Amino acid sequence: MKTSICTLLDIEAPIFAFSHCRDVVSEVSRAGGFGVLGIAGFTAEQLEQELTWIDQHIGDKCYGVDLLIPGQRIEEADFTKLEAMIPQPHKDFMQGLVEKYKLPELPADHEGHFSRIEDSSIIGDRPYEMLAIALKHPKVRLYVNALGTPSPRIMDMCKTAGIKVAAMAGKVKHAVKHKEAGVDLIIAVGGEAAGHTGDISTMVLTPQVVDAVAPTPVLAAGGIASGRQIAAALALGAEGVWTGSVWLPTQESELSSMQRKKILDAESDETVRSRSMTGKPVRMIVSEFTHVWESDKAPKPLPFPLQIILTRDVVERVEKNNIEEMVTYPAGQVIGLLKQETSVRQVMQEMLEDYLGCCERINETIDY
Repeated sequence: MKTSICTLLDIEAPIFAFSHCRDVVSEVSRAGGFGVLGIAGFTAEQLEQELTWIDQHIGDKCYGVDLLIPGQRIEEADFTKLEAMIPQPHKDFMQGLVEKYKLPELPADHEGHFSRIEDSSIIGDRPYEMLAIALKHPKVRLYVNALGTPSPRIMDMCKTAGIKVAAMAGKVKHAVKHKEAGVDLIIAVGGEAAGHTGDISTMVLTPQVVDAVAPTPVLAAGGIASGRQIAAALALGAEGVWTGSVWLPTQESELSSMQRKKILDAESDETVRSRSMTGKPVRMIVSEFTHVWESDKAPKPLPFPLQIILTRDVVERVEKNNIEEMVTYPAGQVIGLLKQETSVRQVMQEMLEDYLGCCERINETIDY
C-alpha cells in the first residue's frame, strides 16, 4: 500500500491507530502503520513518562499525539471554580447512582484516566502545555486536534516544531474550516466511529470531504477494522484510514478484563451516541450508565469538561470494581466484527492480507 500520506509521514501503510495505550501505539508503528497516542486526561508527568517509553520501544519509527482542544470550551483554569459550576441536582443524581449500585469508595492511591483531572490536559491552558511537552520528542511527527479547528496558536507551535497537523471532521463544513486553517490532513469521522463523532455515515461523509478539501489528503474513520473496509475507504477517495475500536480487544490494549469482555460480547447495535461521558456526543457501549442518562429523571448533560468532572468518580468506581451492568467504554459499531482477542501484529497482518485479496477480487471484475 502506498498513498500520498505514506510519503508525507514516511510510513509503509496508511493505517493510523488511535489508542490511549502506549503499547498499541508503538506496535502499530513498528508494524508499518502509524500509532497515535490519545493524551487527554494525562498529567504532564504521566505524558512525559508515556512518550519517553514509546521513544525507547518504537525503534526508528514515528508516531503522533491526539488532544481534546475544542474550539468552544470553558477556559476557566481554576479547578475549584469549575467544580463550583456544577449544579447541585447533577451532583445529587450522581450520588444516587453511587447509592443504587453500592459503589465502593476508590482507594486513596487509585490512578484512573481522569483521577487527577485538576492537573490534566483538558483544563484551562494546560492542553497547550501538554502539546509543548509532546513537541520536544523528535519521534512525534503528527498532532491531531480531536475537537474543532486547530487554533492559530496550535498551528504556530506545530509548524515551528516541524510536525504535521491533522483535524477531525464530522461534517463537510468542519473539514473546510480545517483546510482554511492550514492543516496537513483531515480525518473524516463517520457516525459509526467510537468516541466523539457526528451522525453522518463514513460511506456518505468521506467522498464529500475528499471533494471539498482537495488536494488536502483525507483519512476515513468509522467502521474500519478489515482490509475490505480499507479498500472501500481508498475507493471513496481517502488516502488512508483512521482506526480505533479494532485495537481494543488486542492483548496490548489498556482495557480491563471486564471492558474487553463487553467489547467481544457486543453486537454492532449495542453502542450509542451519548453526551453522558464528556458533554459532547460520544459513541460508546450501551450499559446501565448510558441508560440512566437517557431516562426522564436524568438532568441534561453539562458542557465539556464539566460533565467529565461530574461523572469521573462514578465511572472510575465502576471500572475499579468491575460493575458489569454499568461498565461502558468508547467503541464504534465495528465491534460487532470483533469476536476474539488477538495481537496488534496479527491485526495489521490480517488487514494487509485482506486488502490485497480485496484488490484482486475487484480487478477480476474489470472487463478489459
